[in-house]
Amino acid sequence: MIVIKFGGSSVRDAHWIGQVVDIASDRLAQAPVLVSSAMGKTTDRLLGIAASAAAGDRAHAENEISGLELLHTEAAEQLASGREHERVAARLETLFGELRSLVNGLVLIKECTPRTQDAILAFGELLSTTVIAAAARERGIDCRLLDSRDFIRTDENFTAAVPDFAATDDLVRRLVPAESGKLLVVQGFIAATEKGVTTTLGRGGSDWSATIIGGALGADEVQIWTDVDGIMTADPRIIDGAMTVPAISYEEAAELAYFGAKVVHPSTIQPAIRRRIPVWVKNTGNPVSPGTRISELSDRKGLAALASKKGITIITVASSRMLHAHGFMSRIFSVFAEHRISVDLVTTSEVTISTTVEGRLDLGPVIQDLEQYGSVSVESGKAIVSLVGRSLWRTGSFTARVFSALSSISVRMISLGSSDINLSLVVNEGDADLAVRALHDEFFSASASVAAASALPPKDAT
Repeated sequence: MIVIKFGGSSVRDAHWIGQVVDIASDRLAQAPVLVSSAMGKTTDRLLGIAASAAAGDRAHAENEISGLELLHTEAAEQLASGREHERVAARLETLFGELRSLVNGLVLIKECTPRTQDAILAFGELLSTTVIAAAARERGIDCRLLDSRDFIRTDENFTAAVPDFAATDDLVRRLVPAESGKLLVVQGFIAATEKGVTTTLGRGGSDWSATIIGGALGADEVQIWTDVDGIMTADPRIIDGAMTVPAISYEEAAELAYFGAKVVHPSTIQPAIRRRIPVWVKNTGNPVSPGTRISELSDRKGLAALASKKGITIITVASSRMLHAHGFMSRIFSVFAEHRISVDLVTTSEVTISTTVEGRLDLGPVIQDLEQYGSVSVESGKAIVSLVGRSLWRTGSFTARVFSALSSISVRMISLGSSDINLSLVVNEGDADLAVRALHDEFFSASASVAAASALPPKDAT
């Protein structure tokens, strides 16, 4: 069996949903489970609805709900007819009624907790999969719509819940009856606690849902369908000439995702690694393109791709007490752990530790706790640029080429991972795109030795 996941851009309107159903129809013999995100920018609009309701702005919230209702009902009208249209229209009416009731409650109390936010955001996937299932049945496909909250179990960390894999694996095997010739449609991103309270897996979590389900069912492969031809040598919004990487390892894909590549969610790869399930990244708008294969097998060596992420802050702790002291670093990191802040990069000297953190966080309490160990400085407005590949440092000329390409750009931090697959640099945020372009020109231009572009998929790739 296979899992096929479609992102919001792939289900943004009736035309694209029709394309999704075509792709699913071509794979019916493989017992497909279709995992879908919400339509287009629905999740962002639902966040706006929650914020308006919490501010007591009933009129704006209702206006946005009506806009979403029109989006989904128009898609349903174009994709289903007769009894099938009556069925999907009734279901959409019920869902929007429930959404309005929840939002009206928020308007009254003027508060939106993380738990309530998850309940609101879940409507995006519930609505999109309702329309997709109707479109599939209209085509004569034997299709069953399931609710992911029935079988994906998580903790109560609302808005960024962590799956209980043991419980989830058992429930998926019992409640997701994949069968050749039939299509199962389920929601990505949403889940539930042991008590049945709705949770979400964080933004982009639909990819994670797909590999969680695929891992539980022992899928032959998981396909992530998006709006690009696969994992690219760089973000195509920055590099016009970005190329598709035919094959990449699990570890490389995870590094790219974590350090800014938007094609797959950072957590996606872990369930696939557990079961050694290959993951394909493919283009819904260009289904004949081979895409990128992510697996444990990859014959390619050298640089695979570039990634970058902005909104980075450097926190440096300096203290002479570090000199020849044991346990000092562990105490520093215990402060970050206590405040539930994830650290990206770390560099050290005899008397300083510099770390990077992502996002606009309230760092006041962290800095206050770190100051008991030394003087603390904070530098915001930075970005991380990562070069990901295999055996990077084994070629002596590699680092020379990197810094030659960046000779006009100030590099604040350098981190070469011990796994030998990631060289990350911290630069000023305004220089990030310039750095990516310079590195792409150096390593992936027509005159460069382009290992990633010339690589062939592994022999077992299909």
